Amino acid sequence: MALLISPSVLSCDFANIQRDVEMINSSSADWFHVDVMDGVFVPNISFGFPVIAAIKKHATKPLDVHLMIANPDQYIEEFKKAGADILTVHYEACPHLHRTIQAIKAAGMKAGVALNPHTPVDLLQDVIRELDLVLIMSVNPGFGGQKFIQNAVLKVEQAKNLIHRFGSHALVEVDGGVNLETGTELVKAGADVLVAGSFVFGSSDPKATIADLKSI
Repeated sequence: MALLISPSVLSCDFANIQRDVEMINSSSADWFHVDVMDGVFVPNISFGFPVIAAIKKHATKPLDVHLMIANPDQYIEEFKKAGADILTVHYEACPHLHRTIQAIKAAGMKAGVALNPHTPVDLLQDVIRELDLVLIMSVNPGFGGQKFIQNAVLKVEQAKNLIHRFGSHALVEVDGGVNLETGTELVKAGADVLVAGSFVFGSSDPKATIADLKSI
């Protein structure tokens, strides 16, 4: 399948969020990556439901919503109402992960699970058939613009092997420190979706940068 690009709106200009959403609409990007942080699971706070709903109002591409929050189960229906198409929770935040995945699917969304840099991929083997997405964190979650953790390349390979071994149809997504150099390594390792924030929005021509990533 063709490589998917999911620009992270966490790095957009919040004073001109509609402009940046429309830029992504008109670019070759495939999804909008929306990071939700609660100041508990990670040491930062980002978007709430009204902002997600505002993005959804203008977005013409799926909302790829990444929850970096404690107790995500209690908000699943709210994220669906706000416009999430794909909802990804953290393995580390879900003591009843299978039930959480089922609740996401029951709400009509695709289900993803994210792994922090220290969390082994094999921990997903009991749920991998249920998943639509495995998100490998290539930085420690909470802030944009961090340095890429090289071990993520190996974890992408491990995730791909796990998916093939169990006959899953899950895509492998990578978030953190993605640029043309790291993106090329990740795609070679088997990544299906690249999330890029500061690399896209910090460039002089974000649409051209997205196109460059798409052509890896």
